[in-house]
Amino acid sequence: MRVLRHLLGICVGLILTLQCLALPAIAASSAAIRAFDDIEVAVKDYSGQSLIRAEFGDAKLTGANFSGADLRGAVFNGASLKQANLHGVNFSDGIAYITDFAEADLSDAILTSAMLLKSSFRGANVEGADFTDAVLDRAQVIALCKTATGKNSVTGVDTRDSLGCP
Repeated sequence: MRVLRHLLGICVGLILTLQCLALPAIAASSAAIRAFDDIEVAVKDYSGQSLIRAEFGDAKLTGANFSGADLRGAVFNGASLKQANLHGVNFSDGIAYITDFAEADLSDAILTSAMLLKSSFRGANVEGADFTDAVLDRAQVIALCKTATGKNSVTGVDTRDSLGCP
């Protein structure tokens, strides 16, 4: 019984030591994500940049230029992207919850598997955008289907098909 307790004590000590050694690695990996939270952005030209997994929480990005940017896995929670240029962006696996895309240019954008719930696309240009497996509110899909046209130049997917338009 004493041997068993001793072995159990060694195992618990070893586990705690390994967990403490792993903590700095976790903290360092999360620091690699660029965050732009709660800001009125002064420079609004992100065109062509690699912004993979960048976070834009509550950012005021009205009129910002993201054309051709790599936004795979990026997060725009509560952001304002009114009249933003998102032409040709790759927003695959991205998240835009409660985000305003009113009058934004999403032409030729790749939004595959993006989570776009509670977001508004009023007046947005989605010509050639690929929404394959993206999650949108039904009301937004219906509204987008009224103006959706074209095929994405990279994926070759028809915009109306990717939205599931009738």
